[in-house]
Amino acid sequence: MSEPARRRTSLYETHLAHGARMVPFAGYEMPVQYDGMLAEHHRVRTAVGLFDVSHMGEVRVRGKDALGAVNRLVTNDLTRVGDGRAQYTALCHEDGTIVDDLICYRLSPEEVFICVNASNRESDVAHMRAHLTGEATLADESDAYSQIAVQGPRAPELLARIFGKKLGGLGPFRIRAATFEGADCLFATTGYTGEPGAEIYLPNPQAPALWAALMHAGEDLGVGPAGLGARDTLRLEMGYCLYGNDIDRTTTPLEASLGWVTRLDKDAFVGKAALTRQEASGVARRLVGIEVGERGIPRQGYPIVKDGVAVGHVTSGTLSPSTGRAIGLAYVPSTLAEAGTELAVDCRGKLKPARVVPTPFYRREQAS
Repeated sequence: MSEPARRRTSLYETHLAHGARMVPFAGYEMPVQYDGMLAEHHRVRTAVGLFDVSHMGEVRVRGKDALGAVNRLVTNDLTRVGDGRAQYTALCHEDGTIVDDLICYRLSPEEVFICVNASNRESDVAHMRAHLTGEATLADESDAYSQIAVQGPRAPELLARIFGKKLGGLGPFRIRAATFEGADCLFATTGYTGEPGAEIYLPNPQAPALWAALMHAGEDLGVGPAGLGARDTLRLEMGYCLYGNDIDRTTTPLEASLGWVTRLDKDAFVGKAALTRQEASGVARRLVGIEVGERGIPRQGYPIVKDGVAVGHVTSGTLSPSTGRAIGLAYVPSTLAEAGTELAVDCRGKLKPARVVPTPFYRREQAS
């Protein structure tokens, strides 16, 4: 059987013009790097990088009961934030395991915009529709949108040059309506890098022009493109979960150290009963940050060892470009999850010393 055709974002030709190396990712042809992953990583940490994240999915819920309907789908509590705010949350099955992690944007009590992971778009939409209640309708608008993430310490300055000082100075986890070349956009101060910036949702036809405008306006700010490789090292330095690595259908938010976005004190939501039982009985394992010594780099799937016995596994790992340390995320028994706990990682048959450390692994003040 032939391999199914991969989709291309509206910025595909733009990536080729920048010399991008394209790879298959979540059903798309996506840029993994342009002028080198390390250069792109440091560009985002020190200046400003542009990411094409148009493969992500977008869902809109409208109606009289839109806010309540979404709140019954997710673990966090959208009533705790006001209109024009964003909230990180999880979508769960009835057994408490994770369907996906999401960003919900509360536009009004009657309208919620949701960004979902590309690989989970179809299953997320099916799950939401199956559990949607009240007077609310759900529309999958993914094919209508491109998404450009503008990330880095100089991102607000660049964004102000295109969208004005008011939006350029907008605080984190906000969303506002904007326009570009007459097209309606959504300007959201969210991201996956730990740096200031915004994610711009806009119609597909205008995406190449916005990318070009950002590149031109940011020449003196050190702007440049960044690919999936840098996106992964940046998010891992912040301890952000990646679906399919750190969270999936076998993990719960409580196990994944996402209890802070799991509001068991709110009214019923899908998975609440199972998560309440898990909290009461005790969570057997937890996702933790680890740091590895003796020139060992933790990689996905490597066993975590304690006293000669395998007790867990690495879910994500890399050599941190910002700190020079070998870092990773791993599931370990809750009894071994305390910061400072000494462990080992089996790196292809060689045990390398490791210890549990707090996340994020990188903080901006460390670099100042």
